[in-house]
Amino acid sequence: MGKRKVFTKTDLSVPQVKHRLDTAGNVVVLPEAIPPTNTTVKFGRNTSTSRGFDFARWYNASIDPITYACQRQIERFIAGQEGSVAISTVVGYCRNGLRSFLDYCVLRAAAFGRNLALTDVNRDLIDGYLSHLAWLGVATTNQKTIYTQTKPVLLALTRRGLFPLVASGDAATFPRNPFPNSNRKGKGETALTKRERQAFTAALRKAIRPIWTDDIPVTGDLIVFALLVVALHTGRNATPLIEMGRDCLRPHPKDNTVFLVLWKRRGYNTSKVALRSESDTERLLESTPSVRTNVESLIHRVIALTEPLDSEAPDDLKGRVWLYRSRSRTSVGQVTALSGQLVDKAIRRLVAEYGLNDSDGKPLRINISRLRKTFANRIFELTDGDLATTAAALGNTPLVADQNYLAPDEEARRNWQFMGEVLVQELLSLTIGSTYKDTPLGRCADPVGGQYAPKREGATCMNFMNCLRCKHYAVTADDLYKLFSFYFRVLAERSRMDKRRWAREYAHIPRLIDNYIVAEGLRRGSFKTAAVEAARERARSQPHPFWSVDLINSLEVFA
Repeated sequence: MGKRKVFTKTDLSVPQVKHRLDTAGNVVVLPEAIPPTNTTVKFGRNTSTSRGFDFARWYNASIDPITYACQRQIERFIAGQEGSVAISTVVGYCRNGLRSFLDYCVLRAAAFGRNLALTDVNRDLIDGYLSHLAWLGVATTNQKTIYTQTKPVLLALTRRGLFPLVASGDAATFPRNPFPNSNRKGKGETALTKRERQAFTAALRKAIRPIWTDDIPVTGDLIVFALLVVALHTGRNATPLIEMGRDCLRPHPKDNTVFLVLWKRRGYNTSKVALRSESDTERLLESTPSVRTNVESLIHRVIALTEPLDSEAPDDLKGRVWLYRSRSRTSVGQVTALSGQLVDKAIRRLVAEYGLNDSDGKPLRINISRLRKTFANRIFELTDGDLATTAAALGNTPLVADQNYLAPDEEARRNWQFMGEVLVQELLSLTIGSTYKDTPLGRCADPVGGQYAPKREGATCMNFMNCLRCKHYAVTADDLYKLFSFYFRVLAERSRMDKRRWAREYAHIPRLIDNYIVAEGLRRGSFKTAAVEAARERARSQPHPFWSVDLINSLEVFA
């Protein structure tokens, strides 16, 4: 007996674009379908503050087929018809991507003096859209965000055949890389400085103290402070922390240790962090020594305090850890869960109450991303620059950790700038060459008791990597050969180590030599151009023996 054919059932409730094909095979939306009865898309509860999006303003605006197709596509995303797309991501598609895209389509229709159809969505329209985003005057990184929240909607429409997709070539519907080098233009979060971290953790320690009091009311602010302690100690991302489940603590094979398990939406995977189960007086992690609260005990305390609220929580919030009773006038007394917006508000209140300021005297900017960067840099520091351990602590690959979390902070940059300015002053000193002793890098006023000298009897300073920062260092025209030999030796290190590490630890040295020593010497007439170029070429082809790779295997011995 032959195998029976199984017919799949079609769910008639799934949003569809009502259309027909014209004689050329192009999709034409049925006029009677536009506008739909309901132009508002409902998102339901999600991590953003948006609960719906109305497409009404783009109907009867000469772009009806495009508006209608986009609305139906958003409805399909919400219905789960295009894979598992988070509702907060769909919110971004609407509020950022489609809002800008449909606004541009209206302008384009007005400029052409005709209605736009789905067949008008092509490379020419996309190029015009990109030019429109640039014309808005927003930062390149913002333009990229808007575009990347538009493209997935349009791609989904092409997959369903609503307009043709040209995949490659000059006429490709979507340009391959419309924002080259945009990653270099964005300013990521920076880690807190040591002073900022100490002030913040001291304030947090005081703010979290009431949570151990019996019969304490569970307020939104109090559990935000608890969440910040967890973020500070574990370096986890915001969304996994905010959506932490009540079963987040799991057994660990090692005694006095538990796993904190969080769900990562983006990777559809879990993230595990090992926590020690010790007394409250014992330090949990050295990454944040100012906060002594045991994180495992704190999480257990929050779970116990919010246990009575879990049964009252809405179905989509049941099982969450960070529950509290709302004090909002519209929902007073109702059980709800933390959101990113509430976390930001509570942080601002904490900063104001404890007078937390940055080095410029402005209110200290705190968010979970900065705490993650702070955690990463502290781990890197405590492990003496062990990138693999730092990456493992973050749950990233070494490449991602190095590129995105361990960049030098503003304090380091200001320090090098200051040292460069000191170097210029030394160059202009009238005593150069009279009291300075020869070194492999130039001249030093005090090689025994200098700024970076060991300051031990009979010990001469060999810390040549810090010469450019030292107030006792100077260079004359006769020293240019040695200086450029050192210059090219530093450049040679780029091929011997990770490029990000080189950028972090060595890249400032050639810049200081070029921009401070040589440039200032030429400007003041201390150096002649011919002498500089001659020393540079000699050092390039025949470096000073001291800075030969064969002689000195690694510059780290002088660090």
